[in-house]
Amino acid sequence: MRLSTDLAAAPEDVWRHVTSFAGINDELRPLLSMTVPPALRGRAALDAAAPAVPVRLGRSVLLLFGVLPVECDDIGLVEFEPPHRFLERSRMLTADVWEHERTVAPLPAGHCRVTDRVRFHARFPPAGLVLGWTVPRLFRHRHARLAARFGRSPAVS
Repeated sequence: MRLSTDLAAAPEDVWRHVTSFAGINDELRPLLSMTVPPALRGRAALDAAAPAVPVRLGRSVLLLFGVLPVECDDIGLVEFEPPHRFLERSRMLTADVWEHERTVAPLPAGHCRVTDRVRFHARFPPAGLVLGWTVPRLFRHRHARLAARFGRSPAVS
């Protein structure tokens, strides 16, 4: 799955937001929230882990509507290129491989394009069906939340 959205904000501002747990949770709400892995508690953003890449950041619990545990994500950061790209490769309860690459690319007028590429390998067929249905919808929701926060950039010709 691949999805891009052009935002009317500076790439650096968007990068700071999308690499912080506060920003990640803002994108996910109200559908989900993620707990902060112990290694990142008290840190403002993923940038704190950058010197140690590749690194396993630890476990995060995904909470449906912020309260009901529905998934556990053992987060691994394998590539980190501030302020424009990261590659997360994790294991989840439902997927033995979860890969999320996000790029923040500059556009004219100081705007930027956020692109997410997600792939996964489900541990068992029913999980694959659920993830196949859920993941595109979740990322469309995340991009809509980013657009609501930063505004959409006009089409680039």
